[in-house]
Amino acid sequence: MLNIFDSILSDNSTLSGTEGFTDFLLCIAASLILSVLVSVVYIITHKKESYSRSYVMSIIMLPSIVAIIILLINDTSKALGLAGAFSLVRFRSVPGDPKDIAYIFFAMAIGVSCGLGYIAFALLFIVLLGVFIMILNFINFGAPKTSSMTLKITVPENLNYQGLFDDTLDEFTDGWRLKRVKTVDFGTLFDLVYSIELKNDADQKKFIDKIRTLNGNLNVTLILYKYDDQIYAK
Repeated sequence: MLNIFDSILSDNSTLSGTEGFTDFLLCIAASLILSVLVSVVYIITHKKESYSRSYVMSIIMLPSIVAIIILLINDTSKALGLAGAFSLVRFRSVPGDPKDIAYIFFAMAIGVSCGLGYIAFALLFIVLLGVFIMILNFINFGAPKTSSMTLKITVPENLNYQGLFDDTLDEFTDGWRLKRVKTVDFGTLFDLVYSIELKNDADQKKFIDKIRTLNGNLNVTLILYKYDDQIYAK
């Protein structure tokens, strides 16, 4: 009797013949089904974040692609190298979130397991890692106590801004620094750009309102830190 954790492929199996074709279908079908489970884990752990539908589809496609490469190439080391190159090519030109890259390796591992015939191991791996990831996501493990943000304050030219906002910043943040001062509107206004660590329990509206009472009710903007380089690169 075959152990469920053994490979369904024999040592000298090929894709020719009825038995080889059946093994091929089992491996590919398993990789497709298990890849859907990986994508479900990804969607659940990204409910509060934005994610790309095309990325989810890529996660579903990747395991079957890796599996068929391993099935078609007898040399496992060469197959793994080729599959890895195909899997990571997306990140050569587009910056990827480290967690998204980890999901690429997650999907690759499933494809490798299915390609080698270890379907039960692949299923067990998804269950263990998927449940573990969802638990960590549910308890917000590793979440910082502050939010890294950029604060942009517009002040009139006749207002002495030095030290004006220090007390308010100290009250609502755990750390801050002035990054840039720039004149706008032909020198009639100043734009002050701060890098701040806003407390997670801070009332953002109250924070902005207090600043508006100090800057003459001019523009005040809070920007998430990850968009900072795109907006203030100029």
